[in-house]
Amino acid sequence: MANAPTKPTTPVNKESSSASGAFASLTIPICIAVAICIFIFILGDPSHYKGGDPTAGEPTDLFGTVHKGGVIVPLIMSYVLMVIVFSIERMVVIGKASGTGNVEAFVKRIQSFLNAGNIAAASAECDKQKGSVANVIKSGLKKYSEMELDQTMDVDQKTLAIQKDIEEATALEMPMLEQNLTIIATLVSIGTLTGLLGTVVGMIKAFGELGAGGAANPTALSNSISEALVNTALGIGTSACSIVMYNVFTSKIDKLTYAIDETGFSIVQTFAASHKNIR
Repeated sequence: MANAPTKPTTPVNKESSSASGAFASLTIPICIAVAICIFIFILGDPSHYKGGDPTAGEPTDLFGTVHKGGVIVPLIMSYVLMVIVFSIERMVVIGKASGTGNVEAFVKRIQSFLNAGNIAAASAECDKQKGSVANVIKSGLKKYSEMELDQTMDVDQKTLAIQKDIEEATALEMPMLEQNLTIIATLVSIGTLTGLLGTVVGMIKAFGELGAGGAANPTALSNSISEALVNTALGIGTSACSIVMYNVFTSKIDKLTYAIDETGFSIVQTFAASHKNIR
């Protein structure tokens, strides 16, 4: 009895995986460096303070107020930059994976070609659509054509071979879409935690001012409380943006996965139905 081949018929480009890893390795330190520069040279510019003194002067605008948040502010700002950069990168990658046209319309066209038994037209449609979804489906269609010519396996084995090919092609293509999503998911937690750390540091300073001998310095006390609140706001805002973007991308990936599963099921069922009387 011949065994069903397990190697997918469509080769998967592995360069995108290494490129995505290199992108992440470069982006993180660059975002941190840019955030530090913004904190020092833009937010800390003397024009944002009364008397032009960032050390002792009172902030005159929002930039100065954020700068008063202290040394943890640039760290949280780097998180914000990472969310923005990685969100743009994921949008581009997922957009390419979807292909040149609407995925739902593409799936319907493939199913109509399958119902008509026109495998060549379905494969040509994949060439037009491009992207990860089309690549996986084309792999299944190519295996479909190969199984029609194969004389060594029965229908059940051929059906299993097509199904395995689609599953393995999916397993090789789809992880590319999930790369760097873990970074966005991590920022959900560390954004809040870092904001809370800044809050605690600010409150420690505030209570230190209250506990000092004599009357508390109102300016120093207000600066410490401002530091606490600025870090809290930035941390919560970063986490909120991260949650939204993570859910948006996971939803898009789920739709692509569903499109592949739906079309793959149609390919397998079409082959089984059209060859059920062949032994």
